[in-house]
Amino acid sequence: MEEVNLTLTLTGAALVGCGVYLLLERSLTRVLVGLVVLSNGISLLYLVAGGKAGNAPIVGKAEGRLSDALPQALVLTAIVITLGTTAFVVAMAYRSWQLNGHDDVQDDVEDASIRRRADLDESSQGYDLDSADTAERPAEEGSRP
Repeated sequence: MEEVNLTLTLTGAALVGCGVYLLLERSLTRVLVGLVVLSNGISLLYLVAGGKAGNAPIVGKAEGRLSDALPQALVLTAIVITLGTTAFVVAMAYRSWQLNGHDDVQDDVEDASIRRRADLDESSQGYDLDSADTAERPAEEGSRP
């Protein structure tokens, strides 16, 4: 049985932890850095899970152990997905900077209203079961009950 490199595993776990922490920030720049760090940590963990390197899995007689190409393909796919997502977050941060002068994500107006009503222990005024619109109407002829 193969031994797993503990240093690389802990490094990957630390990168994932730092990436998740940065993703939870309000600044889009920190979210961008967190996305890249998280992606690098996951890619490192994929490569660690792939095991030790071996000979290339080429058709023909192979001497010794062959390497598994699946973790490498997954890492390559993750790199491409991260590139696209990074470009999207950069565009969002740039547009936010143009409009507001900062890249912090603002609270939604409706979320602030819900939070205020919850603090005051008020109920919502938008949905009322006893209103005339929701009252039962008499059934028309030929309609289903």
